[in-house]
Amino acid sequence: KVEEELCLLDLEDADSLLLHVEDLISQHLDEFPEDQVDDDAARYAAKMTKASITDGTRDGHLRIIKHYITFHLRRNKKWDAQRVDDKTPHDITAFITQKCGPVEQGFEGRKYSTAVSTRAALTMWYKNIRPNESLTEWRLDSVSNTWRGLPTRSRQVSQFMVGLEKTKAKSGEVSSSARALALEDIHRLHNYCLDSTLTLAQKRGGIIRYTAYLLAWLMLLRIDEVIKLRFENFEKIPGERKFVDISLNTRKQNQTGLLHSWRLHANDSDPVICPVRAFILLASLYGPEIRKSGPLFLHVTAQGAVMQSQPLASLDSPTASVLSRSLSRDLQGLGYASWALYGTHSFRRGGCQYRIKVKRWSADMVAAWGGWSQVEAVTMFRYFYSPNDNHEYMHDYDRNY
Repeated sequence: KVEEELCLLDLEDADSLLLHVEDLISQHLDEFPEDQVDDDAARYAAKMTKASITDGTRDGHLRIIKHYITFHLRRNKKWDAQRVDDKTPHDITAFITQKCGPVEQGFEGRKYSTAVSTRAALTMWYKNIRPNESLTEWRLDSVSNTWRGLPTRSRQVSQFMVGLEKTKAKSGEVSSSARALALEDIHRLHNYCLDSTLTLAQKRGGIIRYTAYLLAWLMLLRIDEVIKLRFENFEKIPGERKFVDISLNTRKQNQTGLLHSWRLHANDSDPVICPVRAFILLASLYGPEIRKSGPLFLHVTAQGAVMQSQPLASLDSPTASVLSRSLSRDLQGLGYASWALYGTHSFRRGGCQYRIKVKRWSADMVAAWGGWSQVEAVTMFRYFYSPNDNHEYMHDYDRNY
């Protein structure tokens, strides 16, 4: 179960970072030089990429893809760049190993972020040569006996990336592939979204964004789970200001239809991350006339009008990219140079790290599990202490302070 969660987290990271693939790839283009040796393999790779990649794809993708094709053709002249089968995930991991494996073993020794950029570019390659395939799966069709989806989403590639990240971390490299939003980041987002100098329309949009950010961070949720919350998911007893009960419907990890409950407590010691105060702001924005049913997060027009007929989730597909793009803009506005490395995964990672720190999990406890990477810490917390798994006392344990 832990291994499965690690793979899910990896795939979620990959999806999130694809939104900023150009920025990630541009940081590593020097590692994929244009002036390759002019041999048959290189010429064929250039011809293949030019014929297969659409005009909208940038040079950065092309450069990495040409290196990928050339690498395999030099190993095997009969290698087919457009073949997609059970061996394709191995082709992908072999190329990433060449770029990021240890120098002492004959590889190039590039950083883990190079592997992330390479995987993103190869995702674009396989999307272009197989435009009708699903972007969210990799499976064997038992009827046609063909592989469907994208090979970069295979379990083999995902497990390889998780293992590579651990290896790089053990060697002292700090991963730049997945940034967690720490408590101070949440404070900055709060101040930025609710800045007193904003126009009324900007502040209204900021209230909705920040409330969604805070819920994702406090509840360790995926962005698509947060953005689909409905008024019906909330229960607030009149006169009770200490907590709010939230019940989620089916989740990505559990499709049984069982409800999963959270209790978010008021936080007087740190009002910025107090969910009750965030809900009060949201209620003030919506006003008493708003219909208390349907999607919780609504669209705010450029003029500041709240559109109950336009839920935020309906404005884009996939829904996660709505808040992901908003987060990118907000982090850029705050001056984060590494804004592209934050995404839909960052709230859950940061929220988990906050709890681990606040609950003062000891070094002995961490060591008992063999030492945790950032990903493993999130996984262990979600497995042992999330309400939809096996901790029946979550309400008492996690008071989000």
